[in-house]
Amino acid sequence: MFSYAIFSGITLGGMYALVAMGLTLQYGVSRIMNLAYGELVIVASFIAFVFMTSLGVNPIAGLLIIIPASFALNWVIYRILLTPLVARAKNRGTLEVDSILATFGLLFIVQGVLLVWFGGNYYSYDFLNNAVDIFGATIAANRLVALGFAVVIGLGFYLILTRTRMGTALRAVAVDPTSARLVAIDVNFASCFAFALGGAMAAVGGVLVSMFLTFSTSMGVVFTMKALIVVIMGGVGNMLGALIAGLILGVAESLVATYIDPGLTIAVTYVIFLLVLLIKPSGLFGRAAS
Repeated sequence: MFSYAIFSGITLGGMYALVAMGLTLQYGVSRIMNLAYGELVIVASFIAFVFMTSLGVNPIAGLLIIIPASFALNWVIYRILLTPLVARAKNRGTLEVDSILATFGLLFIVQGVLLVWFGGNYYSYDFLNNAVDIFGATIAANRLVALGFAVVIGLGFYLILTRTRMGTALRAVAVDPTSARLVAIDVNFASCFAFALGGAMAAVGGVLVSMFLTFSTSMGVVFTMKALIVVIMGGVGNMLGALIAGLILGVAESLVATYIDPGLTIAVTYVIFLLVLLIKPSGLFGRAAS
């Protein structure tokens, strides 16, 4: 049972980390606090559900369509909804407040559309649900596949940010957009690209989560909350921190659900979050403000 709890926790933590990486990128580069982020995760889950149950397309193959579609959708959202806010904002603080209000409204729009189409029921589908024995623990194959893809995609995402010219530009904008302009970086394009790429990461997380968890139209806020906690725990803008924080939360929730009570998973999340902030307010890998 212990092995099962650990493997389940690592899988869940990997999903948290993957989703949080996208939000870290959106906020770190674009300075957009996207409260509708979790709704985009759920949208991807429902698309994967429709692909699997109505079209017979498995979720892994569906990623080939869902990832570019999500990138394009988030690009449009930034250009239409958020670009006017960026243009009128006097500073980053003002932009953060305006983006919170705008994406809060977007949250209800997306959730309302999902409720009309799918109602308030919980959904799931059967994909690679056969058992696999690993070190004495019986794990569903879909969890292992989801974890494998999360690792590969997360690593690829990290390499893009640290080993490519575009990744260097994005990190420069995150540190200081004014200085980035002085070295001929198109800050507006970089911000839009980061927002769209972060949205694509949310879609990947939504598809992978749908493979082994039930979901509903009202669960978006849960993913937004978990992503925010992971981002803050790990240190805002720190990808390694998001990974470590996600794994900590995932394993802790799995152990609590297995040995104590599934209803206490949210409580343990907040307890760990508060302990980290009390001990290290800037996050596990964050830098204290000077």
